[in-house]
Amino acid sequence: MALSRLLLLCMVASEVWDAETKSTDFVCNRASRRTMNIVAELEDALRVCNGGMTFSTPIQLPCTELHIASWENKSHQEKRGDIAASLRLLIEGVKVVRALSHPGCVALLLQRLENNINNYLLILTHLQLSGPVVSPSLSCVPRSSQSLSTVLMRYNQLISGKLEQFMVNLEGRCTNQ
Repeated sequence: MALSRLLLLCMVASEVWDAETKSTDFVCNRASRRTMNIVAELEDALRVCNGGMTFSTPIQLPCTELHIASWENKSHQEKRGDIAASLRLLIEGVKVVRALSHPGCVALLLQRLENNINNYLLILTHLQLSGPVVSPSLSCVPRSSQSLSTVLMRYNQLISGKLEQFMVNLEGRCTNQ
């Protein structure tokens, strides 16, 4: 019972950010970005749930490979599109698995993961970027996994790799606060 209450509290705490939160605040505040990455919390909660949860349906994994030279040659719009496409691919897989999973600990974890991915998508889509709009596209052929641990690891790689590098590229737009 105490575990259920703890997980419920964690789920409520990870709900979608206030709509008034500006995406520029996210770009300019590294601490804010670190706080929003809840993968370590989800991994800890997964260990409490049952360890390495395996699904009957695979989830397509985000494109996490970051080749600095080719990444730097992309426009901001292309970088956003690459990351957004990976996040959308991941969230669709999480929704499918969550719909098929039984209620309980893992279902709460999947809901928190889905909410967190949505938060990143909201921030990315509201970034004001100059240049022509580019359709989101994946930069790889996605792999898939039935392991929640693997999904969390790849999600963390996307957030701390491509997304963080993109935010660092945009930090020049920040004024000294």
